Amino acid sequence: MTEKPLITVNFKVYREVEGVRSLDIAKMCEDVSVSSGINIAVCPPVTELGFVARNVDIPVLSQNSDPHTPCSSTGWVTPSMIKAAGAAGTLVNHSEHKQSAKAIAETVELCRACGILTVICADTSELAAELAAYHPDMIAVEPPELIGGDISVTDADPQVVENTVSAVKAVSRSTSVLCGAGIKTGKDVKKALELGADGVLLASGVVRSKDPKASLLDLVKYL
Repeated sequence: MTEKPLITVNFKVYREVEGVRSLDIAKMCEDVSVSSGINIAVCPPVTELGFVARNVDIPVLSQNSDPHTPCSSTGWVTPSMIKAAGAAGTLVNHSEHKQSAKAIAETVELCRACGILTVICADTSELAAELAAYHPDMIAVEPPELIGGDISVTDADPQVVENTVSAVKAVSRSTSVLCGAGIKTGKDVKKALELGADGVLLASGVVRSKDPKASLLDLVKYL
């Protein structure tokens, strides 16, 4: 999972990935990963997490985890549930599902105890540096104003990628850095790596593409 480069595809909760369609796109990601030798991970909706994890051999991540152990609570997603579903890890603190610093720290510790990976999202290099103190496996920097747009962070704000890499590595050398927001093409991925990132986090560029397989092939063509 931490081999470079890494492409992580967040399915979000788009209509295109409801039900069995999550597995369809996950299978495309797996096919491209196998044919290219590039490590690709997928983040299906939580309702399909176990289903996808049981049917592909690439890393599967939850879109979120809550800082809870097994208990008499309702509606939460716990690290142990994610592990039991067969997933390799989880996103934490995506800009569309924010958590407090306390919740993030607790979630990372619970995930570490369960033996699953954490990818913490941050919207600035300053926040990324703060979160690096928890020593997650990965930190993904995503300026929220660029998420889902047509301009990649690597073009709109390349300095945020470079600054995040420097800031995170100064705190936690073992934490890999991903970048996201507007990433859609192989050129975007190539530039992200040139800026020092270990990989990318993207969503609509694959999930909402008219031809997801072609979009995936384009993402890896310069790697």
